[in-house]
Amino acid sequence: MLGRWLFMGALVAVIAGVAWFGLPEAKKKVTMGDVALDFSLPDLQSKKHALPKGDVILLNFWATWCPPCRQEMPSMVKLSKKYAGKGLKVVAVSVDRDSKALKDFVAEYNLPFLVLHDIDSTVSANYGVYRYPETFLIDREGHVQAHLIGAIEWMSPSIQKNIKDLLDGKDVSAVKW
Repeated sequence: MLGRWLFMGALVAVIAGVAWFGLPEAKKKVTMGDVALDFSLPDLQSKKHALPKGDVILLNFWATWCPPCRQEMPSMVKLSKKYAGKGLKVVAVSVDRDSKALKDFVAEYNLPFLVLHDIDSTVSANYGVYRYPETFLIDREGHVQAHLIGAIEWMSPSIQKNIKDLLDGKDVSAVKW
């Protein structure tokens, strides 16, 4: 009887060891100063888009079921409208599983910027995102200048100053957001 328990314990230990060492390597989280990772995701009409180049990018990871995401969306719309002609591109990457809920939300809020669908969360995982919303501000050369977590009031004076500085080509990586 004791032999069976020892055998079972050893078997469980071997299986656990194989499972542990068989896990994939954790991806490196994208941090300030890194080059933004390129990707290709579909929009709501299933057309694939890559991360835009040459503009200042506000890359926002969000979901319709996320209350803070819903909270920040109206100010993100205002920011997008204010700076769209000045070199700011907003790219909102939704991790929603429900395509209809996403389409309904985009229509309800009349989102004027590019909305992409990361239905399996692959791109958000590659960026190290697991809390929503998370936003990366990317300069014209493609480097991450800021990583912001949580709902942001995009029309606040301090945020707008930092966005203007980024649009003017200033390094804002050391700025307190």
